Amino acid sequence: MTTLREDVAAAVAAVREREPLVHGATGSVTRALVADGLLAARARPMLTESREEAPVLVTSADAFLANLGSLSSDGMGGLLPTARAALAHGVPWVLDPTAIGAAPVRTRLAGELLDLGPTVVRGNASEVVTLAGGTGRSRGADSTAEPGSAGGAAHRIAAHHGCVVAVSGAVDLVTDGTRTVRLGSGAPALTRVAGTGCLLGALTAAHLAVAAPFVGAVAATAWLTIASERVGHLRPGSFRIGLLDALDEVTPSEVAQEVDLSWE
Repeated sequence: MTTLREDVAAAVAAVREREPLVHGATGSVTRALVADGLLAARARPMLTESREEAPVLVTSADAFLANLGSLSSDGMGGLLPTARAALAHGVPWVLDPTAIGAAPVRTRLAGELLDLGPTVVRGNASEVVTLAGGTGRSRGADSTAEPGSAGGAAHRIAAHHGCVVAVSGAVDLVTDGTRTVRLGSGAPALTRVAGTGCLLGALTAAHLAVAAPFVGAVAATAWLTIASERVGHLRPGSFRIGLLDALDEVTPSEVAQEVDLSWE
């Protein structure tokens, strides 16, 4: 029987070997980082959100990311049909409920997407608390709560909807309702570059094409956070470029060995 660290290393290696095609419906503000980050990880991005095309194109993808950041009207109209198409064709998918809570339209849409049954929900603490029916305080896309405070909400969502929930923050949390892992790695500069959370959602989707959901969510978080630590203390612009390089350079065994990983 393999250990979780061995499973993480195998999942990272599998992404690089199989180069999964990730269909990402994600915001215009972060689209470039998501695409570049997937390519650095050797996955392949297909970032189309329109109602006319996205439900068709997702059927050829290996995984789907439904990200609610900076939604256009066309993007909002395309998310539910695309998620339904993914489900109908057995395409695993990630729900990233960016900035829900204060925004009524996207909060309602996030609930409708959750009811469809995503494979993984990935968000910050405030978003996860809101998605579970609580009141998650946030400032735009930023959480004002710590991942630990969202543990109960994450467990409830996972148990009720049969999915994995990944909560990002200074210490990340991943749970399937039965098992829970905390990951303490990651550079503070991750919060100073727009789109790193969206990129984490996309990397999580890439892993769903090659690994079980719980392992995939842990592996994606480990890969991004260890890559961020490799960059060091750079200013945000340099950090962004360095992060892409580090995603390419870090090895699967280094990701698995270096990540601060603990079972709850």
